[in-house]
Amino acid sequence: MKKIYYLSTCDTCKRIMKEIQVDDSWEKQDIKKQAITVAQLEEMKRLSGSYESLFSRRAMKYKPLGLKDKVLSEDDYKNYILEEYTFLKRPVVILDSKIFVGNSKKTVMSIINELAPRNAK
Repeated sequence: MKKIYYLSTCDTCKRIMKEIQVDDSWEKQDIKKQAITVAQLEEMKRLSGSYESLFSRRAMKYKPLGLKDKVLSEDDYKNYILEEYTFLKRPVVILDSKIFVGNSKKTVMSIINELAPRNAK
């Protein structure tokens, strides 16, 4: 399974999708148009180890809500991500049972390296 959670209005997501060659063989979910379900978020958490690892501190509402001054629990992270799609660190790529979260160069390279044997077939 190849799945990507992304934001179609995000230039970084578009660039990464092009770089990792997301095509019609991928399951794509624009998180603004199709909200993340509780089950999907729980699966992401199972693969990543925590809701915090999926949470974006760069989200527009992070500072206005005063979240930088609060100690957030795992339940808080989960609820914020479910309430507001921009709190999901993106893109989130799931390749079978491996998850890749965010847009760092290291993460993108890890995705490319994971895909290389598949693309060689």
